[in-house]
Amino acid sequence: MTERPCANEASTRRRFLKETTTAAAGAAALASWVPMVHAAGSDTIKIGLVGSGGRGTGAAEQALTADSGTRLVAVGDLFGDRLEESLSALKGSAVGSRVTVDKDHCYTGFDAYKQVIDQVDVVVLATTPHFRPIHTAYAVEKGVHAFVEKPMAVDGPGLRKFLKAVQDAKAKDVSIVNGFCWRYHPPRRETMKQVFEGRIGDIRTIETTYNSSGVWEPRKTREQCGSDMEFQQRNWYYYNWLSGDHIVEQAIHGLDTMGWAMGDKLPERCFGVGGRQSRTDAKYGNIYDHFSIVYEYPNEVRGYHQCRHWVNTSNRVKDYILGSDGTADVFGNSISGKNKWRYRDTGDTKKYDMYQVEHDEMYAALRAGKIINNGEQAAHSTLLGIMGRQAAYTGEIITPEQILDSTEDLSPPSYAFGPDPLPVAPIPIPGFKAG
Repeated sequence: MTERPCANEASTRRRFLKETTTAAAGAAALASWVPMVHAAGSDTIKIGLVGSGGRGTGAAEQALTADSGTRLVAVGDLFGDRLEESLSALKGSAVGSRVTVDKDHCYTGFDAYKQVIDQVDVVVLATTPHFRPIHTAYAVEKGVHAFVEKPMAVDGPGLRKFLKAVQDAKAKDVSIVNGFCWRYHPPRRETMKQVFEGRIGDIRTIETTYNSSGVWEPRKTREQCGSDMEFQQRNWYYYNWLSGDHIVEQAIHGLDTMGWAMGDKLPERCFGVGGRQSRTDAKYGNIYDHFSIVYEYPNEVRGYHQCRHWVNTSNRVKDYILGSDGTADVFGNSISGKNKWRYRDTGDTKKYDMYQVEHDEMYAALRAGKIINNGEQAAHSTLLGIMGRQAAYTGEIITPEQILDSTEDLSPPSYAFGPDPLPVAPIPIPGFKAG
């Protein structure tokens, strides 16, 4: 399935390319006065959850923890078993008394998101990344504030749709708070503040690494599933149309740090390599297990990103920003060189829970009659991930414009659990086009 950018999408893309200079210190927030999100005469904020996997369940608990006036009133997921597991965990948590979801407000299937969004003030969107643009656009259309997990899309058409929703949210005073959690970590924020204030001098290079053993093993075999669609959805991480590949779904945190360091300005181009060297079994779908990408920014600044999923190898998840006067160890919250500095830990562990901070700030803003819309920053970081993936998949030099103008839509022909086959797209081989 392909689609071409319509006029409003093209306008949004041009605006994004022109204006992607969001302030980088702290969470990039757009604040304006808006009405309270809950019904008149009530202090209750009704929350809905769409996507009740581990991350969605955690995010729902954090939303309830952030504000004592919140209630979880509706939940939607493709699968009933995942939904029931999530509700059981939430009801058994410290905020269980405010989980008021009954059977009539549990929804399954591809349209569950609509049924949830239609009856809430705030929605947590935490399904597989493929559906993020669709769900975000519907939430904005309905005037519902959204916490949107990263990444924001898996391809160019999806990213354009998400960007259009971000612009519509600004016009309608709807909050979009993204799930790039590293930007909500107080020590990391303070470290980046030191960088922006010039402690390391002019930025020359950014090095981000996300080398790990990978995520969960495939959960179901094809024989255990009633259709190809169910099989791929159950094992969504391993199919690039659903996850975007691991450089987009997981390692994108490092790319978000790169974007943050560069003031969320886009690179001019990127190139790199990737492939399947360790995780080669067919059960791992059609995604790569390693990437190494170089991003070229103006003024000869370079960003180097490496990520891999290899078992029985050394893990390394680190970000460094190298400047003319020193180096910032972003994970270590320290700076070496001419102007040494180190973050001093206050011992307040709750303060450092970045997953909680992002919800605390969202609900505090809503209670104050303000919004946070950091959707463009999220789209920027997602674009970096898609650029890097396509550079490795094709062996070509990739520009931001190529992705934002792309008609390559990874969507399936339809969304259904019926008997129709859903072939797995071939594993990309640089220099060779599928078919």
